[in-house]
Amino acid sequence: MATEILTTDDLYDFKMQLFGELKKLLTENPQVKPKKYLKSAEVMEMLQVSPGTLQNLRINGTLPYTKIGGIILYEYEEILKVLKENRVAS
Repeated sequence: MATEILTTDDLYDFKMQLFGELKKLLTENPQVKPKKYLKSAEVMEMLQVSPGTLQNLRINGTLPYTKIGGIILYEYEEILKVLKENRVAS
């Protein structure tokens, strides 16, 4: 069995080839559809708001939600709709 020596140039070439293939996969494949329903933690991360702010959005009726047992769920499309309706044109 022959021994093959790898150089740093070989590793760099491999890295560049791997990055190229990953970039190709990410740009050619359609984006993954988001989940239909999101939990509170996911909505807080998406909107970059605190738990208190999210609760206020629920209480004042800005953000519609569904409560099943102790779990609060938000419909992804509804969140986008609220964002679109409340957009301020500059």
